[in-house]
Amino acid sequence: MKKAEKLVMGDWRITAMEVWDANYFDMEVPAHITIRKDLTGDFQFGLVQGDIDGRVDATDGVVRLEFSWSGFDENDPMSGRGWMQVDGDQAEGRIFIHLGDESGFKAERTG
Repeated sequence: MKKAEKLVMGDWRITAMEVWDANYFDMEVPAHITIRKDLTGDFQFGLVQGDIDGRVDATDGVVRLEFSWSGFDENDPMSGRGWMQVDGDQAEGRIFIHLGDESGFKAERTG
């Protein structure tokens, strides 16, 4: 496993989203992203939840996870893509819903 991959692994708590406020993104469970050592993972914010398939890119010292995802929003199938850039225990990124909304987010490592 590469050092850059280790930097994105773990549990991340979504603390802010550009489009949705905490009343929505924390409505069912605390909003989160989990990245495992094989660079798969999962996330949930609001009623949107999905499984992640990621790849890490480290360019000029910036570690970035780029991912596709598939999942559900209130039992409706959904998919999309996104990215998360890591700086220590802080991260920021953007999630895109295919043919739908997109939002920036901020996250903190919790585990």
